[in-house]
Order: sequence, then C-alpha cells, then structure tokens
Amino acid sequence: MKNVKIPSIAITRLSLYARNLKLLDQKGVEVVSSVRLADICGINPAQIRKDLAYFGQFGVRGVGYYVKELLFEIGKILGLDKEWRLALVGVGNLGFALLRHAQFVNHGYTFVAAFDRKPKRVGIKIGDVEVAPLENMNRLVKERGVEIGVIAVMPGSAQKAADMLIRAGVCGILNFAPIQLQCLAHVFVENIDFSLKLDVLRYRLTPARSRRHRSHSKPPQLLA
Repeated sequence: MKNVKIPSIAITRLSLYARNLKLLDQKGVEVVSSVRLADICGINPAQIRKDLAYFGQFGVRGVGYYVKELLFEIGKILGLDKEWRLALVGVGNLGFALLRHAQFVNHGYTFVAAFDRKPKRVGIKIGDVEVAPLENMNRLVKERGVEIGVIAVMPGSAQKAADMLIRAGVCGILNFAPIQLQCLAHVFVENIDFSLKLDVLRYRLTPARSRRHRSHSKPPQLLA
C-alpha cells in the first residue's frame, strides 16, 4: 500500500465494490470491466480506478478485473479475511435489533459481548450473547478479545460508554448515538446518525416537491 492518506469515502466505496463483486462471483461472473462495475455500483469508472490505485495495480488493460482476484485483494485491504469481535453497549430496541442482525455475521463480524446498565436487561440472552452489567466490561472485553465497540445508548450516556470501552482496550467504535464523541487520537470512531441521513433526503426531496407544487400552481393561460 502506498504511504498516502486514504480518504474515508474511498474505504466506504471499497466496501461497496466488495459487496457487488461478491454478488457477481456468486452468479459465476469471472471478469468485469470497470465500466460494468461502475454501473452496478452507481459510480464513475474513473473513480473506481482511482480508489483502487491507492492500493496498487489491479486488473488487465482491455480485459477488466478478475472478479475473484479483486474480491480477494479488497478483502485483504478491508480485513475481511478475518473475524472481528464486537461488544455492544446498550440493549434497547436498537441494540436488540443489532444483536439479531444476521448481516453482521455474514460480513465477518460477531458480537461476543453485550452490556447494559438496566438490571432488567442484564442476564437476558439474545442469540449466543448474554447481556452483562457495565461493571463487567473491562474483564469481558479483555477475556473475549473484543476489537470493536458498538454504542447504542442515549446521547447523554454515549461518552461514558466510549470511555469505558477505551479503558478496556477497544480502539474502534461504531457510534449510533447522535453525539460527537471525544476520543484519543489512536481510537477510530465511525458515527451512524439516522437523522443526518434523513436531513439529506429531506434536502433532496424539498426542491422536487417544490417543483411539483409550482407546476400545479401555474395560473391558467388566457386565450387572446
């Protein structure tokens, strides 16, 4: 890999490429052009070539990319060739749904621990994971080799949850709470804020709705 700063959005697109390459592989497709892959992913072909160029040379000029080979290489880049062990903090409605989400396992992520501060939730078993009290976090994170913490608590409790995970040795956090976490430089945080995504959709829909409204509001044309 080249010693350059890789934009986060490029990593996101790599994951998208891998997802679609896997689908192509399952369909028995052996070779795909950058144009075809771009069309499937909804991305410009030049962008795909630029993203892959961060990590080396892939594909054959005039032929395209060998699907299995590119999927393997992207898998190594993204760490898809190993299992990642997750711990959940907050077993409310969202946390419960995350623990039951089969896609995590399909993509190589396994919840090995879950924590909650409410006594009525402690001891509940969801799938293969039994909910533990917060005071057990430091020990269980170390014992079970947790690498990524997933925060699904209320905004007011999110920073405390992050601090506890970091003290336990976790350096990667997926944060579903709508709050900006304050973490040390060696800790990587990815925020999932549904309201922000909805705001983007609202922005995109508002002009379209306004155009429709204007088109129906035009005064009738008077005949000469």
